[in-house]
Amino acid sequence: MSDDPEQPSDTMRERAAASSRKLRVLMGVNRWVLAFAIAGFVFATVVVVGVVHPTEAIRMLRTGDPVETLFQAFVGAIITGVTLVLTLNQLVLSQELGAVGDQRERMEGAMSFRRDAEDVLSSAAAPPEPSAFLRSLVDASADRADALADAVEDADASDEFVDAVDSFARDVAGNANAVGDALEGEQFGTFDVIFAALDYNYSWKLYAARRLRNEYADECTDAVNAAFDDLTAALELFGPAREHFKTLYFQWELVDLSRAILYAAIPALVASVSMIVFFEPEASFLAGETAGLSHALVVVAAGSTVAVFPFAILLSYVVRIATVTKRTLSIGPFILRETDRSADLDWDSATIDDDGDA
Repeated sequence: MSDDPEQPSDTMRERAAASSRKLRVLMGVNRWVLAFAIAGFVFATVVVVGVVHPTEAIRMLRTGDPVETLFQAFVGAIITGVTLVLTLNQLVLSQELGAVGDQRERMEGAMSFRRDAEDVLSSAAAPPEPSAFLRSLVDASADRADALADAVEDADASDEFVDAVDSFARDVAGNANAVGDALEGEQFGTFDVIFAALDYNYSWKLYAARRLRNEYADECTDAVNAAFDDLTAALELFGPAREHFKTLYFQWELVDLSRAILYAAIPALVASVSMIVFFEPEASFLAGETAGLSHALVVVAAGSTVAVFPFAILLSYVVRIATVTKRTLSIGPFILRETDRSADLDWDSATIDDDGDA
């Protein structure tokens, strides 16, 4: 990373305001592990509240019909949740269904983007795997940053310009190498591909390249300008490529989420119906205790945990999708988070042309 105090950290974990532990839970932990952890928290909370409550659990359960009321609500919620899952599936499928003309436009757009990438990569065919494709772009940006540094040095530019570009090139290469290593061998469908891509801070690099080019415009030769163009072309391709694969991953996740909730809804529905029909707090077994815990309390807590498990799955998936979406709302050289930059930059007002473009 550069020594520039204005520059944010390269990795998303370092840029995030949240702690690394919180970010790891929101994004890195296996979704099923997180879902079971949420379900375990529900079970433990119900048991603890039942133990510390001044009224014995068995007495509360025998007063009125709290269990029947609770699990009737669960039955309605589960059925409503399954309906929501079907709606999510329809949303995902709507992106795939369409007339042949629409499908052809999608195909032409994908092939056009691949041709642009092949031009930038000087390759006969861009890699078909998302991880390899993204890695080729970050490697290309690192090579072009080095080429830019060489071009500036060959242009007999001022020491200040040479040092600034050399620092910038080292930062691009270092970040690109780290992201490339993280992407190597990863398969699409796992979050590791997207997580590694999020660590490439291309937005700031686009901004820094434009700032250097404008600030030292008088020292930029044709070779230097061409090197800047080559570098920004690679960085500009990375943005839409990452967004495209992110969108595909979200669709993949929504399909997995829908299937997981449907699987979990059956035992949740069975548990809720069983608690309504068969739970009898007057039974001798439920009146007993083990290790100071009321059998009735444990049964109710277990039934509640199974009933809420589909919602635990939903929460575990949604928090990651929401976190990634929030961190990638902008595409291009826009920074939607707090930085230490000053709002007043002298070079900004000096390098705006008559059309208002930098």
